[in-house]
Amino acid sequence: MKIDIITIEDLEQFKMDLMQEIKSVLDYKNLSQNKEWLRSCEVKNMLKISGGTLQNLRINGTLPFKKIGGTMYYNKFVIEKLLEG
Repeated sequence: MKIDIITIEDLEQFKMDLMQEIKSVLDYKNLSQNKEWLRSCEVKNMLKISGGTLQNLRINGTLPFKKIGGTMYYNKFVIEKLLEG
């Protein structure tokens, strides 16, 4: 059985690595909040809906979108206006 000894320096390095990971996740979240155009997966997460529901919102014209290549983009401002009622 192998025993590894963990030093205070090891714990400090782990703490720094963990803090950097948390910071990168938060930075990504803030970046996506400042985007003007959202992809389908971001809209589904934002509205907490399924892919089928998102498709229905597109089909019935409730949620306008732009298709570039094979990717659908939705204007975040329009989604927020729809949520306000």
